[in-house]
Amino acid sequence: MKARCTAVIMAAGTGTRMGTAVSKQYLELEGKPILVHTLETFQKSDLIADIVLVAGEDKVAYCRQEIAEKYGITKVSAVVPGGKERFQSVYCGLQACWGTDYVFIQDGVRPFVTEEILQRGYACAREHGSGICAVPSKDTVKIADESGKVLSTPLRKNVWSVQTPQVFRYSLIRSAYDKLFSAEGAGKQAGITDDAMVLETMTETPAFLFMGDYRNIKITTPEDLNVAEEFLRENMQNQ
Repeated sequence: MKARCTAVIMAAGTGTRMGTAVSKQYLELEGKPILVHTLETFQKSDLIADIVLVAGEDKVAYCRQEIAEKYGITKVSAVVPGGKERFQSVYCGLQACWGTDYVFIQDGVRPFVTEEILQRGYACAREHGSGICAVPSKDTVKIADESGKVLSTPLRKNVWSVQTPQVFRYSLIRSAYDKLFSAEGAGKQAGITDDAMVLETMTETPAFLFMGDYRNIKITTPEDLNVAEEFLRENMQNQ
């Protein structure tokens, strides 16, 4: 029997670094909100059965009407309000999943995710329980203390820059998040920056990386938006 896969799309952030009155996920990229470009890849994918969209509390109705319904994202099964921090929003999304075998947790502002990325992530998660989208670092990385003093220089071949989606066997990541939000996990929530960290912190199950794509950028600043516009123009020219 085919496994059921749900995408949890994160769109609850305010995007203060973009410096705009409109949250970055709703800014237009070639005539459509950035979030819609992201959603369309999951809408078109035969892997994905349904989509849970996590929005800001004041944007739930807007996302349902002006994003999902307006742009024909029919796989959206639920639009739920997120929390104050990203990991809290992810947990809200996980709780809205039903009958799911695998979950793809995706930033709403990574509009260049591809079907090939989804397929590689799914294959990795089926084999290992997790598949963390990432690319090898092009830069040398330094570990420093708060004063800026360099403590160590990890081998570049061992350093990866993490992207999304992060794909998990649903029961595994749900159990890890349940523990994080339990009395047992109290005090371990500080510094959580991605979902793999929850798995690493709350279980003894290792996380596994799979190859992403250097174009799978997260749009965070005005400079990122300029790069995204150029990527999209190139994609349209190559079609």
